[in-house]
Amino acid sequence: MKKIWRVLLYAVLGIAGLVILGFAYFHISYAIKNSRAKSRLAEKPVLEENGFRYRDLNNNGSLDVYEDSRQAVEARVSDVLAQMTIEEKVGLMWHPPIGVGDEGEILGKPSPTRFFFSSTYDYLINKKLRTFNLFQVPETRFLAQWHNNLQKIAEQDRLGIPVTISSDPRHGTWNFLASDMLGGDWSEWPEPIGLAATNDSLLVFQFARIARTELRSVGISTALHPMADLATEPRWARINGTFGEDADLAAKITAAYVLGFQGERLGQNSVATMVKHWPGGGPQRNGWDAHFRYGAEQYYPGDNFDYHLRPFEAAFEAGAAMVMPYYGIPLGQTSQDVGMSFNKEIIQGLLRERYGFHGLVCTDWGIVEGFKMLGFEIFEGTGWGVDDLSVKERVKKVIDAGADQFGGNTNTEELLELIEEGSISEGRIDESARRILRTKFQLGLFDDPYVDAEEAVGIVGSEEHMEMGRLVQRKSIVLLKNEMRADSSYALPLARGLNIYVENIDQETASDYANVVDDLDEADVAVLRLQAPWEPREGMIEGFFHQGDLDFKEPELSRILDITQRVPTIVAIYLDRPAVIPEIVERAVGLLGEFGASDDAVLDIVFGEFNPTARLPFELPSSMEAVENQFEDVPYDSKDPVFKFGHGLSYETESDSLATEGS
Repeated sequence: MKKIWRVLLYAVLGIAGLVILGFAYFHISYAIKNSRAKSRLAEKPVLEENGFRYRDLNNNGSLDVYEDSRQAVEARVSDVLAQMTIEEKVGLMWHPPIGVGDEGEILGKPSPTRFFFSSTYDYLINKKLRTFNLFQVPETRFLAQWHNNLQKIAEQDRLGIPVTISSDPRHGTWNFLASDMLGGDWSEWPEPIGLAATNDSLLVFQFARIARTELRSVGISTALHPMADLATEPRWARINGTFGEDADLAAKITAAYVLGFQGERLGQNSVATMVKHWPGGGPQRNGWDAHFRYGAEQYYPGDNFDYHLRPFEAAFEAGAAMVMPYYGIPLGQTSQDVGMSFNKEIIQGLLRERYGFHGLVCTDWGIVEGFKMLGFEIFEGTGWGVDDLSVKERVKKVIDAGADQFGGNTNTEELLELIEEGSISEGRIDESARRILRTKFQLGLFDDPYVDAEEAVGIVGSEEHMEMGRLVQRKSIVLLKNEMRADSSYALPLARGLNIYVENIDQETASDYANVVDDLDEADVAVLRLQAPWEPREGMIEGFFHQGDLDFKEPELSRILDITQRVPTIVAIYLDRPAVIPEIVERAVGLLGEFGASDDAVLDIVFGEFNPTARLPFELPSSMEAVENQFEDVPYDSKDPVFKFGHGLSYETESDSLATEGS
């Protein structure tokens, strides 16, 4: 027995020793890597020539064309491109996540909690990367300070090429990678699908201008949005990021969105938009999302491929600077069933040649390989249709297809090998590098990439911006049902002073409108906030995607219906996807559809402080059978929907509805 214990003790000590050695190796290796990178940095002076002040980015003591803001953009691009090494050109073509410390510090080693799997110095100095996207961020002041520190490191590298920072939407109520739950002080608005529900392009333009101002104040100069996808498949998990299922509505809103973020042309106050997901990610087979292998197929049973191009056409006309293809395989639409970013007919043929798009094309994230840390894969790669290709072969296929930048990955070594072998020409790399550099110059990053942290604090989430966000939240809420009582009055709006029972509503907030009771039997009316149903799935990332069936299952459905039987019930349901709720529609005396709104915004509608004017941006199907029988690529085609696209009531005219079979 003693021998067994001795063996176990040695085993434990051995494992502990390996852990300690691994921990030490991890920290020492990154310390050495960071030290070597820092040793290659040099301060860049500000010089003056004939009264013109400029940053001497290449430290040669004279004014180069690319350092001169008075020169034409194309001349500046050509000048800096001619001075770049192949490693520097290749570094431009990768767009991975980057982490930010809690107080804005530069991270010198991986941080999986921030989706960051390397060292900032390794990325910037060794790999020469110059584009990053943000997930989790700290408060405004620290974020702005971090951005300035990052740009300072980039400036001190050989040619001083500035960094472009991108982000997914940060102004809605829910985005698991970029919402307020992950930091920031942003003004609060409905989700994009709620912007569409307002049917007000001027309002969307105003939102975009405010969001642009907030983002640019902290150094974010690229928006990984809008989503021009059409929500023709109601089970798709990403409908809350779209502008609905109608191509004309989505086109109108998309154009206003792009113009609001970018302006008439890209400039130093613009945020460049990356319109996605080319050529329309909505028609996912059975609604399964293309982030996952089982959702790899985009399906066109209604032969309606071209319908999904219309919002993109509006984006191009508005001057969208960038495009992101989706993961999905466009089944039967091209000669080769491969994902959009590997598909030359989709990028070079359709986007570049048919539409004449000359802007930057960036793949969706992780198509070359999954995300890795210390050699271990954390997320699976999404190279659908090219599973048999190596990482290097995938890189080549993306370049050959016509894309310029790889989202998420950092496989610079493989691309450099392809160039050295002659499989990809330096001239082809120059094409992409030129597009990327052009955008940096247009955004003013070469002239002054820095921000004022104190000024940013006063801009991000300012009272003026918050007030506008609160207004648009209310304008996005759709009154779906308002039952008429026996005395010919309507259930809504409710009178003040009633006894109300609430669920998923802050009781203190509700008490400003009525007397809140905990016992349903004491209530005059119940007000319930619900979320559109979904099927929970396992997996760290999968769990965030609301997929599968759209109807409430037992026992939850019976619980809700029991409340409606016991007391008159108002239901406000968050429609991140269309919900199948015919029983609730029948039993509730009042029904609201919302797309990201605070409790007080919902209660303002319920108690008549605000007159609802929004319209449904998609139909609400009558059953899951109707959902299963409709076509993934065709709008408003389910049988006998409970509410049609465009439906919406107001207190001024309860019969007011724009319901149509299409528009």
